[in-house]
Amino acid sequence: MSNLANQLVTAERDEVARAIRTLLARPLVTKRSDPAAFDLVRRRQEPIAKWFDYHCGWTVVVEPRQGYARLLKVRAEADASRPARRLRSGRAPFDRRRYTLLCVVAAELLSAPVTTIGLLADRVLQATATDPVVPAFDTASRQERMAYVDVLRLLESLGVLLAVDGSTESFVESSDAKVLYRVNSTLLMRLLAAPNGPSQSAVPAAELPLRFDELLAGLVTERRYGDAAHDDAEPGTISEVQRNLWLRHSVLRRLFDDPVVYRDTLSEAQLAYLVSPTGRQIMRRATEQAGFVLEERAEGFLLVDPEALATDGKFPDDSSHAKVAALRLLEAITPEGTAPEQLLAAAERLLRGSPGWAKAYQSADGAARLVADAVAVLSDFGLVRRTGDLVTAAPASARYRVRPEALGTDAKEVSSTKGEGTGS
Repeated sequence: MSNLANQLVTAERDEVARAIRTLLARPLVTKRSDPAAFDLVRRRQEPIAKWFDYHCGWTVVVEPRQGYARLLKVRAEADASRPARRLRSGRAPFDRRRYTLLCVVAAELLSAPVTTIGLLADRVLQATATDPVVPAFDTASRQERMAYVDVLRLLESLGVLLAVDGSTESFVESSDAKVLYRVNSTLLMRLLAAPNGPSQSAVPAAELPLRFDELLAGLVTERRYGDAAHDDAEPGTISEVQRNLWLRHSVLRRLFDDPVVYRDTLSEAQLAYLVSPTGRQIMRRATEQAGFVLEERAEGFLLVDPEALATDGKFPDDSSHAKVAALRLLEAITPEGTAPEQLLAAAERLLRGSPGWAKAYQSADGAARLVADAVAVLSDFGLVRRTGDLVTAAPASARYRVRPEALGTDAKEVSSTKGEGTGS
């Protein structure tokens, strides 16, 4: 093979790897938001789609004319660590009301390719007013208008809405604001990644609280695996092909979607597959093709992305007070377990020592809220676990401990960075 051919093969391999990691971090890439990333995925869509289909069982949809590429990720386990966020300072996660309005707004947007912010608000009001469960939308309330605007701005960022005239934010100050939108209904339909539509699980409203977990699981049930995911499945009810397919996809989905995968969180069948010669070969080949470095330890597995393309969140990171506190409080959390009272005392000392820092937490209940937010950060990154009332350090937390020779310096300067790991 000529030198030029070798260069072309290497270039294609590197581009496919970059595109895979980009889609892992951002399952929706649009031409408007990131032209370079979209063009990369568009040009290499065939090998990218094959990689995701074989290793994770996920579908990649690329629509050049519509200007978007969508990775339809499906997970059997609910994950609240990556919520939709308000596009404001602080980037607070969506609350229940905003998620409700997001669903109603999305349904109403399917009726017309063009709409205004006022007409859409009227349709949402009418839809919620006749719903026996959802509280009616009230445009007279500033709080409601702000929630509505947060939903619209999220849809704008995703490319579903394009403000042709006017500013969405103006609706917060007045319900008489004039904003004209163009609606990308095709992209809107692609936002839902669940293999089963919610309308297929319609049940009486009174039964929802009792059957919520069952209904949620039903949305992500993939029929191609049959009962392979159930350890108690009757012998002979599933084929060996279904079993191996589910094992490969379920293990690699977690490996490429979670910050760290511990062996004790895998089922016996999953772990047996992963340590088998075939499973190990597939895992190593998949990580290499995607441009990751695989770290394998006695406790589990972790992927490192040298370019941080696959990362949707970083740790350590000084972008929020909760993340800074998480790194500081991590030193107080032991593998044997730390009581909430001990963490509360550590947080109080932290706040007293820096009275001008984290002003939102400088209140009577501030230390308790800081502990809750910091522990949530550590839990999301797989660094701690909750065992009863105790918070215990997980093995991966050792990567972020301050070295003895670094005492007295800023901890974030001597600790590893989650930005090198994988994200979704």
